[in-house]
Amino acid sequence: MKGKVNTSYGDILIDESVIAKYAGTTAVECFGIVGRAAVSMADGLVKLLKKDSLTKGINVEISEDNRIVIDFHVIVSYGVNILSVTDNLIDNVKYKVEEFTGLKIEKINIYVEGVRVID
Repeated sequence: MKGKVNTSYGDILIDESVIAKYAGTTAVECFGIVGRAAVSMADGLVKLLKKDSLTKGINVEISEDNRIVIDFHVIVSYGVNILSVTDNLIDNVKYKVEEFTGLKIEKINIYVEGVRVID
């Protein structure tokens, strides 16, 4: 489903993939986030995604009342406080996506799929 914003000039429809790309760009800017993860259900492997695949590892759903739910599958840096990193990610994504789209975020779910040592 697409998000819908009503204006005096007409309706604006925002596709879920646009929100996913913007949220993905915001996520990689957050401290402690190494990248997004792709989980293979067949063999249970977690793979770090490259920066050119901004929408993978992110699932966006828009409800009938224009509320957004975002699921992130991320890999964090070794040695960071996971709660602090995820709180920072939630705050940044919530603020930036709401400002960008004009829609409200209902929930952001974060799935930490792995830890990586950064040089």
